[in-house]
Amino acid sequence: MRKIKVGSRASQLALVQAEIIIEMLQKSFPQYEYEIIKIKTKGDKILDQTLSKIGGKGLFVKEIQTALLEEEIDLAVHSMKDMPAESPEGLVLGAITEREDPRDVLIMKEKCSLQELPQKSAVGTSSLRRKIQLLSLRKDLQMRDIRGNVGTRLEKLHTEGLDAVILAAAGLKRLGYQEEDFYYLDTTTFTPAVGQGALGCEMRKKDKEVYEMLKKINHKETYNCVMAERTFLKLLEGGCHVPIGAYGQKIEGELWINGMVASADGETILRHTEKGSFENYLEVGTKLAKEMIKLGAKELL
Repeated sequence: MRKIKVGSRASQLALVQAEIIIEMLQKSFPQYEYEIIKIKTKGDKILDQTLSKIGGKGLFVKEIQTALLEEEIDLAVHSMKDMPAESPEGLVLGAITEREDPRDVLIMKEKCSLQELPQKSAVGTSSLRRKIQLLSLRKDLQMRDIRGNVGTRLEKLHTEGLDAVILAAAGLKRLGYQEEDFYYLDTTTFTPAVGQGALGCEMRKKDKEVYEMLKKINHKETYNCVMAERTFLKLLEGGCHVPIGAYGQKIEGELWINGMVASADGETILRHTEKGSFENYLEVGTKLAKEMIKLGAKELL
């Protein structure tokens, strides 16, 4: 019987996510053996620069995609928010599983609300999208660049004189952190990254066996919403590390999607919401991109 090799980054969160996918597959396909293959990506190796400075798309996925193309692994598990808008030639997204909480979270040294955070507090994040949106809510805050995995960034709260850090709720929840420490940033004023909270399984287009397996764990609602977000990202040609965000959800049978694009200096933030047929998700994402372009989004990026 074929052994299914699952490619993953080597961080604690990435391995937990790979295990989540393997557990789902084991329920429907117990006859296979599964093995996690750890792969180091460029984004894991360069920790002394911000993501926007390193530049390029797919900082956390490229090496894993190469391993897929070279048949060293059979499928790859990615955080959808790390994925460029398109897969390389020969690869395809076989499944997107049910989305965990898509929100961003502030974790403070002393738990309080965003409004109660003392003047000029130091907040750690290396994401331009997060920096710009937080400063739009509190101009006085001092933004500090921090990199590293979830545990490292939480440690920096105590070792680098920070008052708060911003992280994705999904990762914190998957790692078992306590929600009473979270201050949630609402998606209406703080748009998540494209695909945030969802896991994607990438595979070789020609691998029919793996395709049939992944079809079983695909979550249609999440898939449609995330693909609408990714269409928006692709049409704006935004990488994962520019100030751009989108969040789609199914509301009363329709697909609603919020988009956000900002200038790198944070002076201009554009927001727009579109809705449309849940089945025509690509159309809804396209409509959002076109409306944002009319508002001047291309000039900002």
